[in-house]
Amino acid sequence: MTSRNQLLEDRLVLLAAAVCRIVGVVPQAGAGAHISKQLVRCGTSPAANYAEARGAESRKDFVHKMKLCLKELRETMVWLKLLRELNLATKVGLEDAIDESDQLVAIFVTSLNTAQRKEEPRL
Repeated sequence: MTSRNQLLEDRLVLLAAAVCRIVGVVPQAGAGAHISKQLVRCGTSPAANYAEARGAESRKDFVHKMKLCLKELRETMVWLKLLRELNLATKVGLEDAIDESDQLVAIFVTSLNTAQRKEEPRL
């Protein structure tokens, strides 16, 4: 049986692969080159950062690494939306990647809220 943690990591890997495929069709002139470089960086890092979070040494370390994932996912979503706005990528996969990044942001926000609530001292 696959754990929820593994399923989340798999989703992040699939998003990273989708980002790489999307960038592969972006024209590399002007803004396309800049957006592509930024998108590859932020779109591939959440999977690796989440793998690190799963092996965190403490709850504080876990929260820190999860915040990095969330930050990168939000950035990924913005770059994907910019590609859509500028019509620099084919529509194939772009809307799905935007939707998936939005869903993952929601998951990470919820997870972080839970982790931070558990981190607070009880009165």
